Amino acid sequence: MQLVLDNLPFLLKGAYYTLLITVVSMFFGLIIGVAAAVARLYGSKPVRGIARVYVSAIRGTPTLVQIIIVYYGLVEYGIMFGPLTAAYVALSINIGAYLSETFRGAIIAVPKGQTEAAYATGMTPWQAMRRIVFPQALRIAIPPMGNTFIGMLKETSLVSVITVTELLRSADLLIAQYYVYMPFYIAVAVMYWILSTFFSSILSLAEKRLSIAY
Repeated sequence: MQLVLDNLPFLLKGAYYTLLITVVSMFFGLIIGVAAAVARLYGSKPVRGIARVYVSAIRGTPTLVQIIIVYYGLVEYGIMFGPLTAAYVALSINIGAYLSETFRGAIIAVPKGQTEAAYATGMTPWQAMRRIVFPQALRIAIPPMGNTFIGMLKETSLVSVITVTELLRSADLLIAQYYVYMPFYIAVAVMYWILSTFFSSILSLAEKRLSIAY
């Protein structure tokens, strides 16, 4: 245990990168997810087809394979990313596919009568989406988004394969140095658990706050 305490700053630095990758990937994943959901619901036939293929391809392949393709595979086509940037890109694309299904379901759950009422008041389709449909869809989407966020927090461990020194890789480096396994893995598990619990609490508060508007 003393080894863990002595190397706690190094592990906390790994936790910082885990958190950073999660937040950045979630932010861009939200943008991609909303765009893909809107494309599937309101886009032209080719646009809907492209969005459908994107979601199907990403959800149907392992996250680890996607990370490796972005970091190692794209180099053959002259596209090079640093390890951290590759982690952002791969995980944003991955999370965007899952969030698009969340948002698509949430948008569909908003009664059509409200959209028709918005049109009756003279709103354009974009105004009806922005002012009426999307705020309600966001409230519906918050719980599944929370689950996705917690899942992404743990999936960041996969980027250790492209040498990003996140939490798990930090522990692996310490294990390679001291040849002691269990204390470091227990410390990593506890830190993941604390992060997950902390963000679950924040998302629960956000859910309760948004539900007041009903």
